Amino acid sequence: MKFDIEYIEQLAKVITQNSLTEISLEDGDKAITVRKEVISAAAPVIQTPSAPAAAAPAAEVKRGKPLTSPMVGTFYKSPSPDAKPFVEVGRDIQQGDVVCIIEAMKLMNEIESEFAGKVVEICVENGQPVEFGQVLMYVE
Repeated sequence: MKFDIEYIEQLAKVITQNSLTEISLEDGDKAITVRKEVISAAAPVIQTPSAPAAAAPAAEVKRGKPLTSPMVGTFYKSPSPDAKPFVEVGRDIQQGDVVCIIEAMKLMNEIESEFAGKVVEICVENGQPVEFGQVLMYVE
């Protein structure tokens, strides 16, 4: 597999034309990931003097460090449907422990913790699609 500029430009077009955020390819010891940064802008809020301002919901404060998804795919909390989950809320984990699997392009990718601590929240459900950078869980 040759990674020249024309090939990379073709991958970028595939991402744009198919509304993807990331594409990864591997061939032996060569690999390439092309990623599109998605920026979302908040819609402006317009209030009129006659309309009372709605109380803004209190922002939920997350405890601990976020463990985020390194890729786009499907989140699985255990190695098989009948197996015990890799982690549960309240469990202590070490750096390098497998915390979940993300299936991407029919490959099962074991996701390891980047740090040690206690899992305080798991933010996604089993079988749920996840985006690159999405918070999977919080560890403190």
